[in-house]
Amino acid sequence: MFPFFEIFSVRIYTFWFSITLMFFLFYRMLQKLSKKFNYDFDIFKANILWFFISTFIFSRLFYVLSQWNDMKFIKKPFEFFIMSDYNFSLYWAIFWFFLVLLINLKIKKESIIKYLDWVVLAFTFVLVLWYIWSLLWWQIYWKPTNLWIEIKYDNSSSLVPYTVPIFPLPIIYSILSFWIFSSLYILKMYIKTKWFIWYLWLSAFACVTLIFEFFSWKDDIFSVNFFLNFNQICSLILIWFVWRILYNMVKMASFEWTLNIFEKE
Repeated sequence: MFPFFEIFSVRIYTFWFSITLMFFLFYRMLQKLSKKFNYDFDIFKANILWFFISTFIFSRLFYVLSQWNDMKFIKKPFEFFIMSDYNFSLYWAIFWFFLVLLINLKIKKESIIKYLDWVVLAFTFVLVLWYIWSLLWWQIYWKPTNLWIEIKYDNSSSLVPYTVPIFPLPIIYSILSFWIFSSLYILKMYIKTKWFIWYLWLSAFACVTLIFEFFSWKDDIFSVNFFLNFNQICSLILIWFVWRILYNMVKMASFEWTLNIFEKE
């Protein structure tokens, strides 16, 4: 595909260009949502360096661990950050971002509940570009198909094992991310409950990842041993977590409704 391009004999890697663009888009979307839905943007702005460092390092660390069969031969610390695959663990990037956010909110003695919708809307918006970037850098790929939309990874730097055109799975992820973002953004304008969008996003994101990772032909240490890869295992945990909480909420609401009936009688 297009891991790099040249302008006036200067090689520009699409990896660094894309990740820089995504960062500023995320920053801009958080800023826009802060004004529209009355969020405190300074929480992110004042700690932007810690958000970036924690997300970058730990998402890279857990990707390396998930690919340990291939990456246990790393000898130089520099290779941890700059390697031919340029890949990260998306779930661990999300986890560490929210961990830093939670710590900062604890220091300010604020609840994380009211900020969850804010972050996931901006993050889902950036996911559209994230998956296009993964198409350029072959992090996600499917198998050869005959649907007339296949792409050939014929670049000499490509790590994709196929020499024939293959289905562009990242395009599906990108389209679904855009659909999820659009739907949640519209709902956010009408639903005032702070945590509702958060739980909808968790369910949608986990279900999409769980289903479509079965079409990904890139193995990790988990899929080799347990059939499911790391992202799918995280998705199952999230689905269980969300539906457990929603079940308890419905159960509590039903109990309160029944209790009110007896009190009236």
